[in-house]
Amino acid sequence: MESAKSKETHSKETNLQITGMTCAACAIRIEKGLNKLEGVNQASVNLALEKSTVSYDPKIIEVADLHKKIEDLGYGIVSEKAEFSITGMTCAACATRIEKGLNKLPGVTNANVNLALETATVKYNPSEVSIVEMVKKVQNLGYNASLKKENDQENVDHRAIEIEKQKGKFTFSLILSIPLLWAMVTHFEFTSFIYMPEMFMNPWVQLALATPVQFVVGKQFYVGAYKALRNKSANMDVLVALGTSAAYFYSLYLSILSIGSKEKMTELYFETSAVLITLILLGKLFEAKAKGRSSEAIKKLMGLQAKTATILRNGEEKEIPIEEVEVGDVVYIKPGEKVPVDGEIIEGRSALDESMLTGESIPIDKTVGDTVIGATINKNGFLKIKATKVGRDTALAQIIKVVEEAQGSKAPIQRLADKISGIFVPIVVGVAVLTFLIWYLWVSPGDFAAALEKLIAVLVIACPCALGLATPTSIMAGSGRSAEYGILFKGGEHLETTHRIDTIILDKTGTVTNGTPELTDVLVKQPFTEKQVLTLVGAAEKNSEHPLAQAIVQGIKEKGIDLPSSSEFDAIPGYGIQAVVNNKKVLIGTRKLMKENNIAINDAVTTMDELERNGKTAMLMAIDNYYAGIIAVADTIKDTSQRAVSRLKSMGLDVIMITGDNQQTADAIAKEVGINHVIAEVLPEGKAEEVKKLQQQGKTVAMVGDGINDAPALALADIGMAIGTGTDVAMEAADVTLIRGDLNSIADAIYMSKKTIRNIKQNLFWAFGYNVLGIPVAALGFLAPWLAGAAMAFSSVSVVLNALRLQKVKL
Repeated sequence: MESAKSKETHSKETNLQITGMTCAACAIRIEKGLNKLEGVNQASVNLALEKSTVSYDPKIIEVADLHKKIEDLGYGIVSEKAEFSITGMTCAACATRIEKGLNKLPGVTNANVNLALETATVKYNPSEVSIVEMVKKVQNLGYNASLKKENDQENVDHRAIEIEKQKGKFTFSLILSIPLLWAMVTHFEFTSFIYMPEMFMNPWVQLALATPVQFVVGKQFYVGAYKALRNKSANMDVLVALGTSAAYFYSLYLSILSIGSKEKMTELYFETSAVLITLILLGKLFEAKAKGRSSEAIKKLMGLQAKTATILRNGEEKEIPIEEVEVGDVVYIKPGEKVPVDGEIIEGRSALDESMLTGESIPIDKTVGDTVIGATINKNGFLKIKATKVGRDTALAQIIKVVEEAQGSKAPIQRLADKISGIFVPIVVGVAVLTFLIWYLWVSPGDFAAALEKLIAVLVIACPCALGLATPTSIMAGSGRSAEYGILFKGGEHLETTHRIDTIILDKTGTVTNGTPELTDVLVKQPFTEKQVLTLVGAAEKNSEHPLAQAIVQGIKEKGIDLPSSSEFDAIPGYGIQAVVNNKKVLIGTRKLMKENNIAINDAVTTMDELERNGKTAMLMAIDNYYAGIIAVADTIKDTSQRAVSRLKSMGLDVIMITGDNQQTADAIAKEVGINHVIAEVLPEGKAEEVKKLQQQGKTVAMVGDGINDAPALALADIGMAIGTGTDVAMEAADVTLIRGDLNSIADAIYMSKKTIRNIKQNLFWAFGYNVLGIPVAALGFLAPWLAGAAMAFSSVSVVLNALRLQKVKL
């Protein structure tokens, strides 16, 4: 146990953006390579996101070592470079100190400080460390740093740059391949009417056109194949390089044989290799564009952030980039502006549109002391807030982090695809060689060209690109769409497990109910009037700090009644309160309080019992020692709870409510929302025990709660769902966070899980289908190599486009 704890204590996590991956085999190879390193606890590579998430022990291994391993495996790492002007250095020791300090920052892979030029050049991972954090580090060391303006550029979209490169290669390849394709088409009898310039039939012209495509455009496949084979594995590049090389070099061989011959050359395959490469590039282009769309959810969330903030610093009002806001800064927010960071209102009042977070379209009134959340919109009043959470600590940043982690994680169903992808390429090469031998020795004895054509078709149709994209693209699209509806899955495994839930345990307070008491009943006895009684009772209760008293006062104020001051006030523990208001003695409390003051309440007993049976807290009221009526408060049920429970039951789920309240109150609440199974009077630690009991009965249990006392049960359940309006502890323990605090989100989460898993299964079916059906069709000679190339290229595109359908799901 101790070693496990120690390992966990020293564990850090880094996200690395990887370039050069072409298929699932690449992702698996990087994953295996990283996991073999001493000090790496776990490494996961996502092909669709082109990202690796690595948990490691910084005492044993550094991020630079992870970079080196990935580069040794033949892939690249995306990183940024920033140059700073440094002031305050006096000697070499200063430069060394700054260099060491910067190199210790998470995400910094290399920092170099030049004393003579007074500059620092830093290579860093922008997802882990920001320019502001590096500047602060230098300042903390006692120096000043500022980013050199010429290097101050917007975040580079590396995927967009790569797409533009591939576009250029594709265009070049297409221009050279069209004449070769034209020459191939005119070989068919039914196209004999098409004019074909004689020069394009010349083998040396075809060689001149095909060679740049093969070795300039196709260089990426040779490089990828070399790196894969050097690391004793095989990937898509190996298949493409083998297939196109076989066609190219066989055609070259035939061209050399034709020297001096007067016969017309027709059996050349230059167009096969050139068109294959062109089609594969086209497929990769479509795939890259579609993959870019699958991370739209993150872009939308990031787009919600304010770019600048107006702050008061050193007595001066100034506008600064959002990244430079610090905890404790006073921030000014004008009407119509976005709230830049999380904070507390210190001056002003306004209504804030929090729909981006809660889904509630009606603006929420806020005043001094209330908290505000970054990215919400200030509707009509001027506010001054004190920043309490900035940068990566804001609510929106945490949401983005959860979504990114979910999109980068693996679902258990992906293990099957990964396992198959890892052994697929060597098997395919074997099948292709076998196909060649069967055709050359038995089907068409001695016909090398026919046998070669079948070998190329098998090699090309079998590329397992679609297989590697089947699961991660669906996870990205499904978790991203869920986030837009306020459902945050913490990982692919939770997104998958959620669809298997058969039992839902709902905590009562704050989950089924609003969690705050409200005034529900005012029953006044003649000759007193409601306004008269509420004026006196409200004046008395406003002196009390008790939550029930605050609920009564709030309820009375909402009726538009002004409350005078009381001249005397006394809280009597276990009984209630007594006060003097407008020279009248006011008593509010229990039966015991009335009995102590000899007040007759016979008329009230039956009504009070009925209110308590309905889960309400009822209090007796007396004025000048005369019984004046009953006032009741209750933790009211959320408007959406009844419909949500009905939806869950219609999905075939067993819904259970759990609470520490007494059985009578719990039964009343459960009856109102339609829950038949209630577990009441449960101590906080007992909630986890109840979850365990259900699991032992073979149930797949989801626990839904919002409080600190729910955390053990949330952690133990198969799926823990935290209501986002609850505590940070509950959300940390949960697997799914329901930001909107609406129980309908439970049904929505299960629905999205089912849709995503169905989508993954469809993708895997099609990905396997392309290969399983395509290989025998190609081996039997029914598939020309260029058609095989087209089918392979577009198999990936179809899988990604199918996954993107999840982004259109409506809840």
